[in-house]
Amino acid sequence: MDASGNRWLRFVRHRWHDVRDARRAVGDAGLQALRQRVVESERAHTGEIRICIEAGLPASYLWRRARARERAVTLFGKLRVWDTHDNNGVLIYLLMADHRIEIVADRGLNARVPQADWDALAGRMATAFRDGRFADGLAAAVDEVHALLVAHFPATPGAANVNELPDAVVLL
Repeated sequence: MDASGNRWLRFVRHRWHDVRDARRAVGDAGLQALRQRVVESERAHTGEIRICIEAGLPASYLWRRARARERAVTLFGKLRVWDTHDNNGVLIYLLMADHRIEIVADRGLNARVPQADWDALAGRMATAFRDGRFADGLAAAVDEVHALLVAHFPATPGAANVNELPDAVVLL
């Protein structure tokens, strides 16, 4: 099949999926459990964790053949993950239509964590996702990001630890 045929197949695949698919993959109980896990995690460090599950890319991304990483970086900005006091926000992004996982960390944490660690985390998530365990894979990812944030940006006992961003999973 030629490149234009592949382009159309990708377009159809992305338009076929919608937010209901994202919700169904994790389940309402899983979404609530992930939100609570983020809340509890953020009590122990000064970082912010956001989870975003997107069923399919917007048409504008598809027409210009954009990849999941570009969309994740855009959402990192739109969801204001970059706008934390210590520059230590992390976005865990799942693009269902392309089966892609992207972890985008702000410069404060990225300077301390090698890319190989982020890649390994995404690989472990992919294993869980292949088994259909989306909520488990995301929960494990939150736990791993939690450990990194506690190691590099622990909360100071007695000091204010403001929750700078919403904790709920974003479904698109």
